[in-house]
Amino acid sequence: MTNSRWAPLVPLLAVIGSVIALGLGTSFAKQLFPLIGAQGTTALRVGFSALLMLLFFRPWRYTLRRQDAWSIARYGMALGFMNLLFYMAIRTIPFGLAVAIEFAGPLAVAMWSSRRPVDFVWLGLAILGLALILPWNAAPGALDPVGVGYALAAAVSWALYIVHGKRVGHLPTGQSVALGLSAAALAVLPFGLAHAGAALFSPSIMLFALGVALVSSAIPISLEMVALKRLPQGVFGIMTSLEPAVAALMGMLVLNENLNGQQWLAIACTIAAAVGSTLTARHHH
Repeated sequence: MTNSRWAPLVPLLAVIGSVIALGLGTSFAKQLFPLIGAQGTTALRVGFSALLMLLFFRPWRYTLRRQDAWSIARYGMALGFMNLLFYMAIRTIPFGLAVAIEFAGPLAVAMWSSRRPVDFVWLGLAILGLALILPWNAAPGALDPVGVGYALAAAVSWALYIVHGKRVGHLPTGQSVALGLSAAALAVLPFGLAHAGAALFSPSIMLFALGVALVSSAIPISLEMVALKRLPQGVFGIMTSLEPAVAALMGMLVLNENLNGQQWLAIACTIAAAVGSTLTARHHH
């Protein structure tokens, strides 16, 4: 009885843990940009994450149907380009705001799978948050349009990641995560090598990147797969809107990125959307 009572909290705690680990890891990862660029950082982060997951889960112990292999490949490619495009975005725009823009991806997934009118209240709040962030004019202090473009492209990848992640949800978590990250690494490694070259293999950089990979990829992705198996697609998508707030705080504490009042209001809108959707989803069930 006790287990069943606490069971609904497991996916919620998994998402929260994922968001915190991702925010902290990405804040540290940005410190590699001056050395190997966003492309090189992505390649090392995803590559080391794949190695960690392969060693930990040993996915070769499971059989894999050809159809599932294609699903994992699509899931992995979406994951790889989501990381690459996002890192390209945070070169020029604040971490928290890049995450808030990227949230347009799961927002689209949530809207597509929504069935109840109350969900559109929370979606409306999330859209308002996005509208407060985007650079509608070229006023001083407006966000870099190229960075915003990368963040919006990352949003498309995030939506595909959620959709394809759900399609491999029937597989053992370790198998889907390890093989998905391997596919992601193969997708982004050429970009990292082309940009950073031999600098990628500097021992000090590789050691730092290994720590980043553990905190910002391996842990969050494993927790997200736990959540995806237990939450409806739309609820998972909106719950991850907690991420801009965590990212903004991490950016402020670790990277000295300060936001203005309107930008904090935008992030507050996404938090309201996340909390509201979670409460109504639990009440509904």
